Amino acid sequence: MSQPAPKITSGPYKRIILKLSGESFAATGERGISMQEVVHISAQTYRAKQQGVEIAIVIGGGNILRGAQFIAGNSSVHEATAHYMGMLATVINGLALQDALESLGCETRLLSTLKCDGVAEPFIRRRARRHLEKGRVIILAGGTGAPFVTTDTAAAQKALELEADILMKATRVDGVYSDDPEKNPHAVFYRDLTFEQVRNQNLRVMDPTAIAHCMEHNLPILVFNYRTDGNIEKAVRGEQIGTRVTSGKN
Repeated sequence: MSQPAPKITSGPYKRIILKLSGESFAATGERGISMQEVVHISAQTYRAKQQGVEIAIVIGGGNILRGAQFIAGNSSVHEATAHYMGMLATVINGLALQDALESLGCETRLLSTLKCDGVAEPFIRRRARRHLEKGRVIILAGGTGAPFVTTDTAAAQKALELEADILMKATRVDGVYSDDPEKNPHAVFYRDLTFEQVRNQNLRVMDPTAIAHCMEHNLPILVFNYRTDGNIEKAVRGEQIGTRVTSGKN
């Protein structure tokens, strides 16, 4: 199916990295892959793509497997092996997301930092940029390709490699709070934060290494609720949703 020409708008971003956690592929409180959830994200992403923005998606794999579950009290699986297992889980999620996007007519490429020639292209920076320039959505699986590194850090690294304008992290809540809003109804919501505030208050935005990368290179982060239909489109249009984290100098 041919992809319709994207609508060019005056949005603030030319290229974005969208970070999707593995839990976004599963129904609330469940594990595995719910194609209903995947199609919901895909439809939002496809509509956002029509705004004329280039989209690269970094995905997690926690809905299938978390390396930590093999570490505590289980010496039969090496910690590094557990991390590689988690990276392979992101490839499985990537295949599901790729097919869901293409079923909507969105031209897509799955790239992996792990060698999976039968199902995914290898991640090569110039190739990834070329796919984006041709209007394709690219899905980046495999994390960084190395153990002991989160997919949050992989998202920050890929955003810098691909010269994205912003890193958008899709979550189950409306943005960044002083505490977990799903457990504490009195948690305070933050509309804007600086990287220094995130670090000093130990706020749960992304892992510390990812924050450090973004802070060093002045790459803004937007944390927002993907479960609200239309929020991905609003995010790429620059509308005020979620929590924006910046250096505070602009």
